[in-house]
Amino acid sequence: MTQALGGQAYLNVQDSSQEGRTYSFHHGQPNSLGVLYWRFAKFPDKERIEFTKKRDVAYVYNGNKGYEITFKGTAPQDEKTLTEYLRRREYSLEWVLRRWLNDPGVALFYEGAAVAEQKPAEQVTIMNARNQAVTIYIDPNTHLPIKKSFSWRDPVDKQRDTEDEVYDAYRPVQGIMTPHNVTRFYNGDMANQRFLNSISYNQGLSDSMFSANPSYDPNKPPAKR
Repeated sequence: MTQALGGQAYLNVQDSSQEGRTYSFHHGQPNSLGVLYWRFAKFPDKERIEFTKKRDVAYVYNGNKGYEITFKGTAPQDEKTLTEYLRRREYSLEWVLRRWLNDPGVALFYEGAAVAEQKPAEQVTIMNARNQAVTIYIDPNTHLPIKKSFSWRDPVDKQRDTEDEVYDAYRPVQGIMTPHNVTRFYNGDMANQRFLNSISYNQGLSDSMFSANPSYDPNKPPAKR
């Protein structure tokens, strides 16, 4: 699968820049008409996402910190949203293939033939030394990932939640097979869908793109005049 994605070209990606349109869903139903977005990522833990035609709303992630930038200024991201983002990043395909597989104690389990998104697939689960597991469904012909799935136990209600990511419309970009349609599911319901218009790799993005200085705290009442 790693070879099908581009081999060393895939494993050596340092940064990526993409532009497209994203749609959000609530309980599987669309709750927006979709918005333009620009996403800049620098492996392993820097990301900047800008929204709207004016690109006047942005989310910046650097390490384990997240920020929201709007016309009000820059504020730390709320804890729940940041926790969800960090979890998705830790279980992302890039982290699994580039970090987990190099960890001591990682185990791979071939679970045989399966069906994913109405397509025949081969099912493989990767488990790291921290007992975190990701299941990947791989196209037996192209060897490209069709779907990735992971689950965790909610610390509040103690229920097990599952998040899936489905990849489609692969096209080669700079020697890397890149899915141009990515759909995310939460407990079986569609949660987000994004369509890439363009993407480029290894543009030498500056670290300054991912820096943010909070200018206000949304949890504090405004100062009295």
